[in-house]
Amino acid sequence: MEIKRCGSRPSVKPSPDYFTGAVRQDPVLEAPAPARVRAVTVTFEPGARTAWHTHPLGQTLVVTSGRGWAQVWDGPAEEIRAGDVVWFAPGEKHWHGATATTAMTHIAIQEALDGKAVDWLEHVSDAQYPTPG
Repeated sequence: MEIKRCGSRPSVKPSPDYFTGAVRQDPVLEAPAPARVRAVTVTFEPGARTAWHTHPLGQTLVVTSGRGWAQVWDGPAEEIRAGDVVWFAPGEKHWHGATATTAMTHIAIQEALDGKAVDWLEHVSDAQYPTPG
């Protein structure tokens, strides 16, 4: 058994190469091999969002507070709220983040394939981002 004590791991400000706006990540878990599961709590301030990306084994989001957007490539932006659970299939190009007016926090759960859990792509443009939010 291993216990990670609250406050024992610092929050991280992710790279602006992969996010737009003010975002904070707090580690939840990165299981040792042979397990592949990884999870992080992500907080997006209003207007903040991920870049487009994919996951080799898919991703689950559990929205814990606020309101946000989730969108798959060539699909409409869908509003997500606290209590919603979102599944993205393996390789499905997508983004997620807060609305323009309300922060959003979710737990992102994904598995790594050969050590890689995400493939980052281009930023979500202002024209692609839904408004008003």
